[in-house]
Amino acid sequence: MSANLQDRIAASLSREPRGEVAAYARMLGEEAGASAVLFYGSNLRTGSLEGVLDFYVLLPGPQAERIWPKVSYREWEHEGEVLRAKIATMSLAKFAEAARGDSRDTTIWTRFVQPSALIWASDEDARSAVAKAIGDAACTASRFAAVLGPRKGAPEDFWRALFQATYRAEFRVEKPGREDSILSVNAEHFEGLLAQAWEAAGITYHREEGQLVPRISAEQRDKVLAQWKRRERLGKPLNILRLAKATTTFEGAARYGAWKLERHTGIALEVTPFREKHPLLAMPGAAVELWREKRRRR
Repeated sequence: MSANLQDRIAASLSREPRGEVAAYARMLGEEAGASAVLFYGSNLRTGSLEGVLDFYVLLPGPQAERIWPKVSYREWEHEGEVLRAKIATMSLAKFAEAARGDSRDTTIWTRFVQPSALIWASDEDARSAVAKAIGDAACTASRFAAVLGPRKGAPEDFWRALFQATYRAEFRVEKPGREDSILSVNAEHFEGLLAQAWEAAGITYHREEGQLVPRISAEQRDKVLAQWKRRERLGKPLNILRLAKATTTFEGAARYGAWKLERHTGIALEVTPFREKHPLLAMPGAAVELWREKRRRR
């Protein structure tokens, strides 16, 4: 990673969150014996505690599960306020591998080329490893953007093409223009990032009429496109596997679903011990209860 990109990543990751978020991350990290905890998502940008806080908990040692990350939902009462969080857990080693683009996964480098904050780390070695992984994510994303984007364009044209391609590959249902909203609300974060990431990734470029033109040989372009095609083919099956796994391993799924339901409909469903333990089996009964409550309110 070049010195310029390294300094940029260090400054970005050092963003100070609200004290409540820092306390939540510290609790999660210490409880899990983690190496580090990353915070990301819209609440990082806005500083709000509303909705669900998004954390990545990175563990020491090898990756324990073949299908990762493990996802859970948790509610934590802190100083009289209930904080809700969606927590993704995986090993730091696998996170770094995915950020480098050494796996067929696209989700890690796509997610973490966007803003995140390293708000808890077990030691300086862990902090350095996470910073390197985030820099690698930027390089990986920029490399694919160089071939998936236009031959010449503004930086946002390359990022836009990249995000659109990853949405298609990951089987994600996103509203049209989702990539534009990411770029607009995080304009400061992305300003100058593409050029620095290209330099760090060894991709030369020149400017032409205010636009960037990456200098990529036909051989290099074909190589990166072939890498992308392999990831594109596996993206949907991999995400389906993750969704299938989440139906049985998403800790707190019943509470998460009940909270989302009440937030959107105003109807509060009781999370019984059975629903907590067997969310799939409990779905038909919960659906009937919801239907009855809707009819009662008419």
